[in-house]
Amino acid sequence: MTRFRLTVEYDGAPFMGWQRQHHGPSVQGAIEAAILAVTGEAATVTGCGRTDAGVHAAGQVAHVDIARPLTAFRLMEAINARLRPSPVAIVGCAEAAPDFHARFDCIGRTYRYRIINRRAPLVLERGRAWQVGVALDHGAMAAAAQLLVGRHDFTTFRSVRCQSRSPVKTLDRLDVTNDGNTITIEAAAQSFLHHQVRSMVGCIRLVGEGRWSPADLATALAARDRLALGLNAPPEGLTFISACYPKVSVSLTHG
Repeated sequence: MTRFRLTVEYDGAPFMGWQRQHHGPSVQGAIEAAILAVTGEAATVTGCGRTDAGVHAAGQVAHVDIARPLTAFRLMEAINARLRPSPVAIVGCAEAAPDFHARFDCIGRTYRYRIINRRAPLVLERGRAWQVGVALDHGAMAAAAQLLVGRHDFTTFRSVRCQSRSPVKTLDRLDVTNDGNTITIEAAAQSFLHHQVRSMVGCIRLVGEGRWSPADLATALAARDRLALGLNAPPEGLTFISACYPKVSVSLTHG
């Protein structure tokens, strides 16, 4: 039995999320079905985190145990062949230590949210960003975002369906940058609550519109009450960018 570490890229639009679902397609389910077709093994693919319906990934990390003797390259190529035409690809594959765990060994996760600030309909970016037609003050958004950095009780920014044991998280970074009419919000932490990034982005947008002041954002955080949330951003602008692990020596095969 060999444990493989996979790096996965996907368009979340057609899926109910990462996690296997009974009521619709999932990314995890698509990969497991591909592995079953390749190896004949009903293997479980464990991701470093869950993404919601419609959320994308550029660097989701997962692990899977395979009994059939395959090199990392052959496994990656075979899975990708079976995944087509689903918008999922294994972009990296490596043999991992038998005790490597994609979720529990992860020491950092990074998400990126993109807002396109224009009135004209999105064409090339449709389904990849949140279109906001009213003018946004990205400087005010950047300044307000820093109020959320650090260790806080993020109950206000937590979905009522969140299964985390505690609402207290340490947000390492929440950067807001702009390039023309594109505003990018990047969040980094060891772990996040369900809907935390989307909820933070929604409230930061309110600051950008001038509907909220930075003090309103601070009040919402201090309330520790989901009812104090101003706005939850839609999923299509969110992408899971990367997962960080303690340095280990692996030979990674890239697609």
